[in-house]
Amino acid sequence: MANTRDIRRRIKSVKSTAQITKAMELVASSKMKKAQDQALSGRRYAEELNKMLMHLAQDEGELDSSPLMDVREVNRELFIVISTDKGLCGGLNTNLMRLVMEEESEITSFVTIGNKGKGTLARSKKDLLADFTVSDPVVFKEVKAVTNFVIRKFESGEVDRVKVAFTNFINTISQKPWVKTLLPVDPSSITEKQDFEGMSDSDDLSDVYDQVPEAGYIFEPNAEKVFAMILPHYLNYQLYQMVLEARASEHSSRMVAMKSATDNAKEMIDDLTLLYNKVRQAAITSELLEITTAQMALE
Repeated sequence: MANTRDIRRRIKSVKSTAQITKAMELVASSKMKKAQDQALSGRRYAEELNKMLMHLAQDEGELDSSPLMDVREVNRELFIVISTDKGLCGGLNTNLMRLVMEEESEITSFVTIGNKGKGTLARSKKDLLADFTVSDPVVFKEVKAVTNFVIRKFESGEVDRVKVAFTNFINTISQKPWVKTLLPVDPSSITEKQDFEGMSDSDDLSDVYDQVPEAGYIFEPNAEKVFAMILPHYLNYQLYQMVLEARASEHSSRMVAMKSATDNAKEMIDDLTLLYNKVRQAAITSELLEITTAQMALE
């Protein structure tokens, strides 16, 4: 049985670990709130963007005018993998990369956002075209650089389809890995609300997506050119929302993991304290027996 000194040392070590995990839990909670606020702060922009797209969609001919909607035979596919930069967030990255490996094929190349995804793909010797770094909180222009890169690859014909793998934020304790097609843009769903747009049921755009566009809009120089200019912004916004979802999922998963670690540490401290008291009581009892035995021997 361990002596009291060793048990005290273990208790002190576990208490120090519990303080660290508790601090990480609080930090992750704060960052998760900021990520949600970022997503919700773009609701007005999403509303106006989709109103404009719906007015353009009144002329069905305009929806086929962009090369970003060019559907062709898929000879080369590109995956944008949005993972985390750091660990200690439960099975978030493991579940995401498992889905990516199920969806990928021999014609798939990869672009990564996040060190964890990059490391996994590098170890698996996958075709990694580029790796991008996105700050926390998320900066829109950094995400735009990723979108511009894949748009150039698609328009040049180097890739025929672009998909995005990310973790969708459902709620604080539930996050789900998703794969969404970014390019080519599907004309039938361009004005529909995406499931990953926003993270609050009470703050959606259902009224915007359900309404019938009013007539009377005049586009200069013409609707086709306006649509060609708006579509890249639409893609930028879509990818930006996906990154925000991934960040909120990361901080939420880390918060839950650190809370679980803190709770486990507290349970371990209780068990070690009980063990310490038992060992200490046993030592005291043993000393009393030795004193009593010695006294009886002297008599």
